[in-house]
Amino acid sequence: MGDYFQNGVITTLPNLSDRPAAELAADLRTWGGDTPITLIIPSLYSELDGPALDRMVEIIAGLDYLDQIIIGLDQATATQFERAKEFFARLPQRHHVLWNDGPRLRAVHERLAEAGLAPREFGKGRNVWYCLGLFHASAIGGVVGCHDADILTYDASLPARLFHPIAHPEHSYDFGKGYYFRATETTLNGRVTRLLITPLLRALRRVIGPNEFLDFVDSFRYPLAGEIAMTAEVAAAIRVPSNWGLEIGMLAEISQHVGPERVYQVDIADGYDHKHQSLSADDADRGLHRMSADIAETVFRDLAIDGVLLAPAAVQALQQDYERLSLRAIDQYEAVARLNGLSFDRDYELQAVKLFAQTLEQASGIFLDDPHDQPFSPSWGAVAEQMPEILEAIAAAVTDDGKS
Repeated sequence: MGDYFQNGVITTLPNLSDRPAAELAADLRTWGGDTPITLIIPSLYSELDGPALDRMVEIIAGLDYLDQIIIGLDQATATQFERAKEFFARLPQRHHVLWNDGPRLRAVHERLAEAGLAPREFGKGRNVWYCLGLFHASAIGGVVGCHDADILTYDASLPARLFHPIAHPEHSYDFGKGYYFRATETTLNGRVTRLLITPLLRALRRVIGPNEFLDFVDSFRYPLAGEIAMTAEVAAAIRVPSNWGLEIGMLAEISQHVGPERVYQVDIADGYDHKHQSLSADDADRGLHRMSADIAETVFRDLAIDGVLLAPAAVQALQQDYERLSLRAIDQYEAVARLNGLSFDRDYELQAVKLFAQTLEQASGIFLDDPHDQPFSPSWGAVAEQMPEILEAIAAAVTDDGKS
């Protein structure tokens, strides 16, 4: 059951009535003339054969309030790109598939790299950044949202609830983020949020004192949620991280550009499940090992943007506070699991905390070696100002790929 308690500095919009998705969609259709809606879906090619995307596309095909859909396709050969075009051809809405590995978009990337404007790393952040570039090139305006391509529990209410607050003509929101609890019918998930993000934010607050950025991020019930919506103006203004710290890094950018009174989080699912990452304790380049390190480093760098540079002594105190708070979190969530009849592997949770503590130490070392580095791709507003012709080049590349 939802509740209407407002925690933190942003607005929380719970699900109190299970309002039908069709009613929300009817509102969005009514408002669509004034506020066009674009949906971005970053995807690996492998998701086409995964358990979620085919069903997701069937549902999205029925969302007639969407004016435009942009699919960013990574890790696809030419043959696979042709299959992807056929896969998404069932969408009746205007849609585009960005073949990020194709020669045309690679040529665009090289032009941007020569100007020092291209993303530094491959991955979801780079994919989303190029999708936002095409969104700006389309000049459709309105609002743009994004969600992943591997949501096993996807239904029509998820995008409708995500977009409804920001599209409502009597609201003045500029950014929104979904929230939910991560679980299957038998197991509590979401360890990176439960055991890394929340304890880390609260440990940082103990070490450095009150901080608006920490208060802002800690206001989100699920800060790592990939489901976001924003106005075209905000989308043009924010930089985008290119590593696994995408979601936290984007919140840092939002905190710089949007007042908290114009930000909401909305309950978009009764439960949420998607593709899981392994701990990968022995491989720092994979799974939750890589993800947690990038997230922690991103938090440190976001604080640096906010004027807070952590000294080595502060980092040591932070690690001690983090370990204590994360162990306390295990106790809390074990009680949650017991009350709700969910299985809870305490040993695995302890392994996760041990790994996260190690990656926190690694990330702090990387940060202290170069505290002023910023692994962000520039805002599309800045790119368009420096290279006004590049938006047309992106649009032409995507159009030509679609025809070939």
